[in-house]
Amino acid sequence: MSPKQWIESTKAIGIHSSSGRYGGTFAHPDIAFEFASWISAEFKLYIITDYQRLKTDENSNYFLNRNISREIAKINYKIHTDAIKNNFVIHDLPKQFKSFTYATEADVLNVAMFGTTAKE
Repeated sequence: MSPKQWIESTKAIGIHSSSGRYGGTFAHPDIAFEFASWISAEFKLYIITDYQRLKTDENSNYFLNRNISREIAKINYKIHTDAIKNNFVIHDLPKQFKSFTYATEADVLNVAMFGTTAKE
């Protein structure tokens, strides 16, 4: 059975076959990887190993960026808290309102600097 006949009989999507000088059979990468994995165990092992390497690299970059953000926050914490205490918290307010005002302003600064609140 030719690729064209198989595509027509199964109504396959994600696979294209054409004849002629620049013709050939082309498949969506997921289909091609699965087919190649079925043909060659060595190729399948290569795909799995490379995928694991990519995920490891991706995770290490994520954690590196996350740690840099945490270090910046740690270094600027004193400036951050002093600015809120001196400029936003009214000293005549009851303690519960002071802490609410402080938390609200801290979240505004966290969102401005890091795109997320402290709770998130």
